[in-house]
Amino acid sequence: MEFKIHGNLGTILRTVDSVGLNQIILSNKTADAYNPKVVRSTMGAIFRVNIIESEDLEKTIKEIKKHKFKVVATSLQTNESIYKIDYQKKALVIGNEANGVSQKIMDLADIKVKIPMIGKTESLNASVATGVILYEYVRGKLKI
Repeated sequence: MEFKIHGNLGTILRTVDSVGLNQIILSNKTADAYNPKVVRSTMGAIFRVNIIESEDLEKTIKEIKKHKFKVVATSLQTNESIYKIDYQKKALVIGNEANGVSQKIMDLADIKVKIPMIGKTESLNASVATGVILYEYVRGKLKI
């Protein structure tokens, strides 16, 4: 299980870099971003992405909102599709695979979205979900 968690974080960092974003905030409950397995799986992206580790994610999100960012949280308990929002000036919150986004963070979110599923699977793992959503951001930027 340890490799999966670290591999997911490394993949997320690599995906963040691939879409031209340069900052990520990790809660103190997230895997160690500087674990050798994470660093290796980023394929160098870790050196191009500013990693902020938050001891108090609620406080950090409140601070983000003061700067006029809208907080977008992933949730299975919504009908709002990732394809129906504008990603400009948004901060995206991806929950962990076991429990999703915590209720305290969900209460701070301005928008709750989910990836529409047409098959039998209900959800994707955190790194895949991040990739799908971030590439929707790219599609919007490129106006495809």
